[in-house]
Amino acid sequence: MKSSRKLSVRIIAELCQNHKGDIDIMKEMVHEAAKAGATYAKIQSLFADDLSFRERFETGEVREGKIITIKRPYQSEYERLKPMDLDFEAHSIFVKECEKYGIKPLTTVFARCRIPFVAKFPWKEIKVASYDCASLPMIRELKERFEHLYISTGATYDQEIELTAEILKGHSFTFLHGVTTYPTPLRLSNLARMNYLRRFTPEVGFSDHTLVKRDGLKASMVALMLGADVIERHFTILDEQETKDGPVSINPEQLKELVEFSTMEKDEREFYVKKNIPEYKKMIGVENPGLSH
Repeated sequence: MKSSRKLSVRIIAELCQNHKGDIDIMKEMVHEAAKAGATYAKIQSLFADDLSFRERFETGEVREGKIITIKRPYQSEYERLKPMDLDFEAHSIFVKECEKYGIKPLTTVFARCRIPFVAKFPWKEIKVASYDCASLPMIRELKERFEHLYISTGATYDQEIELTAEILKGHSFTFLHGVTTYPTPLRLSNLARMNYLRRFTPEVGFSDHTLVKRDGLKASMVALMLGADVIERHFTILDEQETKDGPVSINPEQLKELVEFSTMEKDEREFYVKKNIPEYKKMIGVENPGLSH
């Protein structure tokens, strides 16, 4: 498939684990995302049994004030994720709910061994997390099974991005800029990074992990002003303190506001940002900021 498609702005409502493994909450999230006008509702095909024990993550490492290895002990992470596994039936329910409410279903696959599983469902697009942008065997297999790939790049070096782009040459894909610092300070947004990503694909986007309570929709709006074709934003219908990703997740009203902003003409977005977000220049930053720590 050629990579020349150009569509209107797409908004991805990332449900992540904000459903807490509760199918009824997941259903309501799909309904609310559709009602707000999002293009996609997205789950995560993430399974606790696919976790690998790695000694260095048990204690983590900080060197000269920088996090070299995050502290994420295997057992506690397994116990946190296991109740939120979505099995085949849950995936099927999710797809049916999306069809019911007229919103496109999407998922992120986190393990190569799960590709046959997610390929059983009727979606033709797939999301790749930034830590797998450089998982080249996985990228090759996804290319063969899906018509379009959305690929986050926040945890990937330039040379790795370029290798992935080479593998996908002639295929349809979107690179998403993101910052792996959760939550992301506005000054670290470096939205100019999208200019670099446009060297490889005609459409790019932004996966926004800023702190909602402090920064609202500012980073997403500036990204849209700069020409982002896709915005991915964590989404919740629960109180922000009820889930791990709650603080970086927008609610239905904010999602609706984001969708409405995305439908504005280019000059209208620019006028709004310059009038209402005076710190927008700090968010533009540079094209090659290096990986976050």
